[in-house]
Amino acid sequence: MAVIDITELKAGLPARHALLGLDLGEKTIGVAVSDISLTLASPLELIRKTKFTHEAERLFHLMQAREAAGLVIGLPVNMDGTEGPRAQSCRAFARNLLRLRDVPIAFWDERWSSAAMNRFLIEEADLSRAKRAEVIDRNAAAYILQGALDRIKGDKA
Repeated sequence: MAVIDITELKAGLPARHALLGLDLGEKTIGVAVSDISLTLASPLELIRKTKFTHEAERLFHLMQAREAAGLVIGLPVNMDGTEGPRAQSCRAFARNLLRLRDVPIAFWDERWSSAAMNRFLIEEADLSRAKRAEVIDRNAAAYILQGALDRIKGDKA
């Protein structure tokens, strides 16, 4: 299966299955999971990047354990809408996953996800800089996935 639009992802999902959201960082992958009604995203875990096959194996295990039928990957688009090296890296990650398993993947614009989480953690949660880094990646994945879920729900109306 190829990388598809978020509305195509929803249309192709089997009933009562979740989605996983990914925030791909340089050293970690933040993972979030939706509920089976595709309404709410929750932070799940942080995968430390070591070797792609290990990361992919962990993601596929999480998909099976959480009954997730697809992935939403945050795409770090520049403010002017262009794609830089980080976006290209995310696209390459998705292509490599697809070489291992036929899984529906959609990208979601993540321009504001880390900034929004950082602001929230400073203002609301009062976390120090050291504690924020790990929390941001996990919660940014949930923020990305929630945006996609809100879009999916909006398309139903």
